[in-house]
Amino acid sequence: MSMVRLIRGWVDQYFSDEEALFLLLLLVAGFVVVLTLGSILAPAIASVIVAYLLQGPLFFLKRRGVSHLTACIIVFVLFVVACLAIFFVIFPAVWGQVTQLFGELPRMLDKIQQLMIILPERYPQLFSEEQIKTLASTVGEELGHFGQRALSFSLSKLPNLVAILIYLVLVPLLVFFFLKDGSMMVRWWVSLLPHKRVLIGQVWREMDEQFANYIRGKVVEIVAAGGVTYLAFAIMGINYAALLAILVGLSVVIPYIGAAVVTVPVVLIAYFQWGVGSDFYYLVAVYFIIQALDGNVLVPLLFSEAVNLHPVVIILAVLVFGGLWGLWGVFFAIPLATLFNAVITSWPRGVKAAHVDQDLV
Repeated sequence: MSMVRLIRGWVDQYFSDEEALFLLLLLVAGFVVVLTLGSILAPAIASVIVAYLLQGPLFFLKRRGVSHLTACIIVFVLFVVACLAIFFVIFPAVWGQVTQLFGELPRMLDKIQQLMIILPERYPQLFSEEQIKTLASTVGEELGHFGQRALSFSLSKLPNLVAILIYLVLVPLLVFFFLKDGSMMVRWWVSLLPHKRVLIGQVWREMDEQFANYIRGKVVEIVAAGGVTYLAFAIMGINYAALLAILVGLSVVIPYIGAAVVTVPVVLIAYFQWGVGSDFYYLVAVYFIIQALDGNVLVPLLFSEAVNLHPVVIILAVLVFGGLWGLWGVFFAIPLATLFNAVITSWPRGVKAAHVDQDLV
């Protein structure tokens, strides 16, 4: 009976507020919808995210006297032009470098095998010839299978071509309507909420600011890191500069882990092209300077208003949400962790619960 009273007292103090219960149900319903209907609603979700990103330039034009409809048309045209540039300029160049890289895999594999043969001679106490032969054979088979799978990748293995064409038309169309009528849709949604929504309003205002700062800042960071990396690598003459620049740009999506993972292909490609020499050391130094500037200058500048989350919390959020929603979950891991933090911070507490929290602190 004491356990029942303890649980009942805990529920009364944390879940007696009707608004808090409604917020909890709203969050649970949102996660259930995304988990169950995420693949079906993917075009709509992607359109909402893109339209949210474009709110910045839209408000910029409106503050300078441009009408709402005209500003929507200008921003939408710029968005379409950017998409066309990606599909018809950047993507073909990157795909060409990917194909070239897979063509170079046999030569790279031979170089790796030559290095492995030297290991037993230099470090006989650590490596034997049989271990090196087995390892080299395994690596060769895996790289060979991987290269064959990558080169055999074709449109026949993509989702239905008709569905892709529909998405290519549907997503830009939805983006335009979300830009044009987004405020009206938000007002309609707010009208469905209870009249008492102080807690919901508080969480929404905080998360709207945090999501806007994070998403737009992260897009700017991706473009800046990738662009600077491409210019530096192209000037230094390393092969696959565009491909490596895209990898470096996308690596900033995963805090702490992304930069460490992308360092491997950068160092390997530089080594295979130049060996251990001055060019190799210069490129590695430039790469680490870019990473240092990104972490110590660009990130504080872009995310100065972001909620300070512990690195352990960020890594756990990346693992959890990445496992649930893939790349989108990784990208939104920090905002979602911030959402949970905002909800927990704003959650109404009874007097006893407040005393318990103070004792725990």
